[in-house]
Amino acid sequence: MYADKRYCGEPNRGFLALDKISDGIMRKDTTTAQLTDNEIEQNKQISKKRYILEQYFGLSHLHNNASQARFPRLITNAIDVLFRQMDFNLLRGTKVVPA
Repeated sequence: MYADKRYCGEPNRGFLALDKISDGIMRKDTTTAQLTDNEIEQNKQISKKRYILEQYFGLSHLHNNASQARFPRLITNAIDVLFRQMDFNLLRGTKVVPA
């Protein structure tokens, strides 16, 4: 389970440990406890993996106005999001695999 520094509390880490889920929550630097070099490196490794997924959300909010629902019905919005995701993947695929 990957998450950003906002979820760096003990309740979240305890929940992951209780359910035997690997902890991918980034560590947070506080005034009472500075991050070690190992924790800084671990944050970098987590952010490299999170970036791949979060790139879609950032780009869709930036270019497709995805922060708001476009249609009044839930099913229509679900179909809209599905087609936006397919469009994003097709555009990304053309950049990865040249025609």
